[in-house]
Amino acid sequence: MTAMTRPLLVELFVEELPPKALKKLGDAFATTLSASLQAQGLVAAGTAVQAYASPRRLGVHLAAVADKAADRAVQQKLMPVAVALAADGSPTPALLKKLAALGADASVVPQLKRAPDGKAEALFLDSTVPGATLADGLQKALEEALAKLPIPKVMTYQLEDGWTDVKFVRPAHRLVALHGAEVVPVTALGLAAGRHTVGHRFEALQPEIAIETADSYAAQMVEQGAVIAGFAERRAEIARQLQAAAAAVGLTPIDDAALLDEVTALVERPHVLTCRFEREFLDVPQECLILTMKANQKYFPLLDAQGRLTERFLVVSNIRPADASAVVGGNERVVRPRLADAKFFFDQDRKRPLESRVPGLSKVVYHGKLGSQGDRVERVSAIARAIAGMLGEAHGGEALVRQADRAALLAKADLLTDMVGEFPELQGIMGGYYARHDGETEAVAIAVEDHYKPRFAGDELPRNEVALVLALADKVETLVGLFGIGQLPTGDKDPFALRRHALGVIRMLVERQLPLSLDALIAAAVSAFGPLIQDPRAALQTFFAERLGGQLREQGYSAQEVDAVLALAPQRLADVRQRLDAVRAFAALPEAASLAAANKRVGNILKKIEGDRPTVLDAALLREPAEQALAEALARVQPAADRLFEQGEYAASLQQLAALKAPVDAFFDHVMVNADDAALRANRQALLGRLHAAMNRVADLSRLAS
Repeated sequence: MTAMTRPLLVELFVEELPPKALKKLGDAFATTLSASLQAQGLVAAGTAVQAYASPRRLGVHLAAVADKAADRAVQQKLMPVAVALAADGSPTPALLKKLAALGADASVVPQLKRAPDGKAEALFLDSTVPGATLADGLQKALEEALAKLPIPKVMTYQLEDGWTDVKFVRPAHRLVALHGAEVVPVTALGLAAGRHTVGHRFEALQPEIAIETADSYAAQMVEQGAVIAGFAERRAEIARQLQAAAAAVGLTPIDDAALLDEVTALVERPHVLTCRFEREFLDVPQECLILTMKANQKYFPLLDAQGRLTERFLVVSNIRPADASAVVGGNERVVRPRLADAKFFFDQDRKRPLESRVPGLSKVVYHGKLGSQGDRVERVSAIARAIAGMLGEAHGGEALVRQADRAALLAKADLLTDMVGEFPELQGIMGGYYARHDGETEAVAIAVEDHYKPRFAGDELPRNEVALVLALADKVETLVGLFGIGQLPTGDKDPFALRRHALGVIRMLVERQLPLSLDALIAAAVSAFGPLIQDPRAALQTFFAERLGGQLREQGYSAQEVDAVLALAPQRLADVRQRLDAVRAFAALPEAASLAAANKRVGNILKKIEGDRPTVLDAALLREPAEQALAEALARVQPAADRLFEQGEYAASLQQLAALKAPVDAFFDHVMVNADDAALRANRQALLGRLHAAMNRVADLSRLAS
């Protein structure tokens, strides 16, 4: 009988789900359930899947699901022929026992197939496995989907019988499972599937909704239940309403995807309303007001054309009353104490200068093995002075050293302010405001504000050189300290965000083209710690190389190009991209493949030399014309290549090597490197050593060999 294909709907109605986890829960439920049905042959690959996730429901709609999967032909290995059959070809007791376990008997023996299995022959049984019915398949898929949900915290609750315990993210009350218009008899979490669900808590047209068919679900939920069940659809509707409400007053809503996701997970029937607060609160830094409105109230602040905060904000309500004034007034009353707290903290904090808070940092523990925040300030100051000194006169000289030292002293002081105590996300930002209030220079204030940057992938870099110096010092101190006590990231666990710190250092060095070497930065930090830590330099160099390599590959450089450049462990990261571009240009030369292969051969020869590698080249011992020609070509090419390398002209330096192709090829064709004469052998090894050094200043060209 031909299987019938119809749309399938599954909905689990629950109590309010955790908003920050809702999107992941909805996507995981739909993905796992549909994948399980596909694996069982009930759903074809490429079938349209629609996930539903609202504060009180998880669901999925599949466009075409069979009521029964196709039967499958399977071939099962039984046992070796020597074990299965006696000398006369009759079945052994072992074979009969195996067949009985599979529901067969001796009558199938003539149909068994012989086939090679390793060194011997084995018997195989061909059979047909009936395809899963939808009821059985959906039951399995539903159990798998629920078991694999990424639940942040499991609840335990009792069913109505008063005895049975159920563990789930929130208590579940209804289960809908429809194949077309028919209920699929499955169960989950103590619930039997039906067609009845519940709409909006306050605004549904009726207490419960009978879903007519799988395809009518979304429309019925909107029309009868006052619910937009799809997360993506609800999010898009909220975004549309936010833009429309903001445009009506000539303003722009703040762009915050995470906030939009969270609000989408809090409402089922979004209704955006415009509210306002007293203008006097705008005297408080806008970052404080924006954060308290977003974090505590889930409001969307409105900005003017210059990006400045205004006294208006948007609320996403879950109800649509005919008269919204009560909802607007209630939200305006609720936000007022929050803004008043922010103003109070700001006013109180400014009564004491930042510098007066610095001694208190000695009482704030940074890490049990690394001391207090006060100890950390001293280390960061020392590292910042060292970095500023490395940059030299071209970047400000002594003035930069003084400013970096001052900024480092004040950078962590805002940790002891009331505002940062309430809103830790504002550390650095508030320090900048308070530094300006205290009369610090703008360069120092910006450095205090920016020294945590870049805070995340794609974040802007520190805005001036004082801030760059301080940000580098702060991140390198963190990396060296934690690596020095063995607190390395493992797998996906990185509690101190050390990968982010390393990428921040890389971005600053590369994007700002700073003339600093990575090993010098790390050494300055190691010196600042003294005997407090174990030397982490080797581990950190590897850590930085891994981060840099991954970043460069993401930017479009090939693994081969990145490997060639990073094999030399370049310490001036500002030059790495130029080296990569030079390698790419070199690889395009017709001579590149031959030279790369020769370079690899040279490297292998040199690796096999026992003891010290010969370095003295005696022209009198160059007997063969091919080795004389190579020495002469190298004497011509190497000075020009080295000069261009020192000038940072890496592509031009590598292109000089093209002239070596013919003499290098001739050398390997006509010269025996490992000659019996020890003097000749050492001289030829010295020549190859010079060739190897000349070819591998920009990158290890042997890594380009196929």
